[in-house]
Amino acid sequence: MASSAGCVVIWSCSDIMEDRHWLTDAYILFATPYFAYDIYAMFLCYKHRLQVKGHEEAGEELGGFRSVIGYLRREILMVLHHVFMVTFCFPASLLWRRGKGDYFQGVLFLAELSTPSVCLGKVLIQYQKQQTLLHKLNGVIMLISFFSCRVLMFPFLYYKYSRYQPTDRPTDRPSDQVSLTAPPLLLCLRYASIPLCSVPLVAPWQCNLGAALLWPLQLYWFSLMCRGALRLFRQRSNSPPKTFTLDHGDHLSSANGPLTDRH
Repeated sequence: MASSAGCVVIWSCSDIMEDRHWLTDAYILFATPYFAYDIYAMFLCYKHRLQVKGHEEAGEELGGFRSVIGYLRREILMVLHHVFMVTFCFPASLLWRRGKGDYFQGVLFLAELSTPSVCLGKVLIQYQKQQTLLHKLNGVIMLISFFSCRVLMFPFLYYKYSRYQPTDRPTDRPSDQVSLTAPPLLLCLRYASIPLCSVPLVAPWQCNLGAALLWPLQLYWFSLMCRGALRLFRQRSNSPPKTFTLDHGDHLSSANGPLTDRH
């Protein structure tokens, strides 16, 4: 849903700074409560895993302080990510940008393109399908989509910002004129085709802070995915090849034991 909204917003904005689409603010208002709810939903999943595994925390103290501490230790990065999205990204996206940059917000929505493959990978692991072809194909798709939509997203945003050319359009509103009292995003409209390395110096501090906190998380999670893929590849390459022989009872067998009976 977020990716669909992002595509609509991106295709509707010819001027990446000035053009607006109603779906931008509407989807922000719709999606923000999800992050607050997802923190609680992840906690419920954590408690369920404890019950399935029979851990001690699943007893009397399942809903108590120890289970909360255990949950935060396990999911601290995801919880911090969600809290940051609600407390900082929500006001930055809805209020502080003063109606500018719907295009950039649409690009941010596209980050969710990687979510289906990530979720499918977790489901396949739960059902112990790590050796199936579906899991391998999904792993490739997950790496490509996560790298494209989350790791490369922030450099792309800064690149588009550096290439921005203000559209010449008539205006009779004083608020559209660049002045020393204008908000930071509006002041940056006087910059056109600046070097990419200069963008952090002129971009609003909210953008730089959001990128500085969110991009390292994406790099860290992507590194975990790469390590998991490499570990799976090594396990497969190091596994001994199966050899099939006929024993004295004419049973087809391998190194792991008998397979079939020819009688």
